Amino acid sequence: MNMTTGNTPSNTMSSSPSQPATIPAVGACPFADTVRTHVGKTVVGQQVVVERVMIALLTGGHLLLEGVPGIAKTLIVQSVAKAIDLKFSRVQFTIDLLPSDILGSEILDQKTSEFRIHRGPIFTNLLLADEINRASPKVQSALLEAMQERKVSIGDTSHVLPAPFLVIATQNPIEQSGTFELPEAQLDRFLLRHRFSYPSAEEETEVVRRSLKLKLKRQGDGAVPMSAFDAIEDGAKLHIRDLSEAMAAVQNVHVSEVFLRDCVELVHLTRKHPDIELGCSPRAALALVHASRARAFLHGREYTIPEDFFALAEDVILHRMRLSYEALAMGRKSTDVLTEMLRSLA
Repeated sequence: MNMTTGNTPSNTMSSSPSQPATIPAVGACPFADTVRTHVGKTVVGQQVVVERVMIALLTGGHLLLEGVPGIAKTLIVQSVAKAIDLKFSRVQFTIDLLPSDILGSEILDQKTSEFRIHRGPIFTNLLLADEINRASPKVQSALLEAMQERKVSIGDTSHVLPAPFLVIATQNPIEQSGTFELPEAQLDRFLLRHRFSYPSAEEETEVVRRSLKLKLKRQGDGAVPMSAFDAIEDGAKLHIRDLSEAMAAVQNVHVSEVFLRDCVELVHLTRKHPDIELGCSPRAALALVHASRARAFLHGREYTIPEDFFALAEDVILHRMRLSYEALAMGRKSTDVLTEMLRSLA
C-alpha cells in the first residue's frame, strides 16, 4: 500500500501496526506545546493520552478512557481543561444516578408559582463522566442525545449546549460488578477509545518524588495535605478562541484520496472478516480521517501520513467491532484481528 499526501512528498506505508505513536518535537505546534507544558507540570508521562484528549477537542468528538483506578485519568482531563480555560464539570456515575442529575430539571418557584429551569452539570464545555459504565441504561440513553446532537430536552423545551462541548468518559475494565456494558450505539458515538497503560518505573518514581514536595493546604486553623489536583495551575495559557482557531487550522490539513480510500477499506475489512460478527459503521471511517487530520496538526504537519493511520487505528476501530462467538472460543483477540487487517493493507 502506497499512501501519498497530494502536494507533499510521497510516503510509503513503512510503519508497523504495533509501532508506538511518536511524540512531535517541541515547537512543531505551538498550541500543542502550550497544552503539554501546562499538563506536564502536574502529570508525569502519558503524553499519548494528552494527545488523544487534544484530538477529541480539535475534532469535536468524544473520548472514552479505559484504565484501572489511580493512573491519572481524571487529573489529565482536568489539567487540559484548565490549560485552555474551558468550563469543566465532573459527574461520578453511580447506579442510583438519575437523568435529571446530569441534564437538569424544572423546579417550581414558590414565590412566583412558575417553573424555572435548573441546569445540570452537562451545561459545560468539558464533561468528565467518571465510570460511565456504572450508570443505568436510562442515564446512558439520556447522555446519548447530548453527545450526538449537542442539545438536551428538559420538560418540553430543548436547550443547546455550550460550544465547544465534549464528553470524556472513563471506565474500569477490570471490575465488572454492578456495571452496565455500554451498548454498541453509544460506543459508536465515541470518536476514540484509548486504553491506559501503567507508567514506567522512572515515571512512577517521579510521581512519588513530586508528591513529597506537596505542602499542606490551610483551612482556618486546620490543614489538609495537598493532592495533585491542588497543584494544577489556575492561570490558563490558552482560551476558547485559541481552540477555535486551532480547530479551523485542522480543517485545512490535507487528506489525499489514497489516504481516504485506505481508511474506508480498513472499515470495509471489518465487515468481511470471518472472525468479526459486527463490523464498523461509516462513523469509523469518518473518525479515522478526522482524527488523523488533528494528529497531523498536533505534529506540525499540513498533511496526513501513514503514521497517523497506524497510530490511531486501534483507538478508532476496536470499540466499534465485535468478534464472533466462534473466534472468542478459539482464543482470538480483537487486537490480533486488527493487526492482520492492517498488514493486509501494507
